[in-house]
Amino acid sequence: GWGYTVFGKVTKGMDVVDQIARVKTIATAGQQNIPVSPIYIEDVEVMK
Repeated sequence: GWGYTVFGKVTKGMDVVDQIARVKTIATAGQQNIPVSPIYIEDVEVMK
């Protein structure tokens, strides 16, 4: 199937990650765990 694979490390804000993990999801169009409402991540930082 298609989708996205994301690798990363949360350095702060794990409480936000936990909130995202708890949102209600559905299965649609052959995909599972689609959030009922869109989730927008407004800021990320790439650290090397």
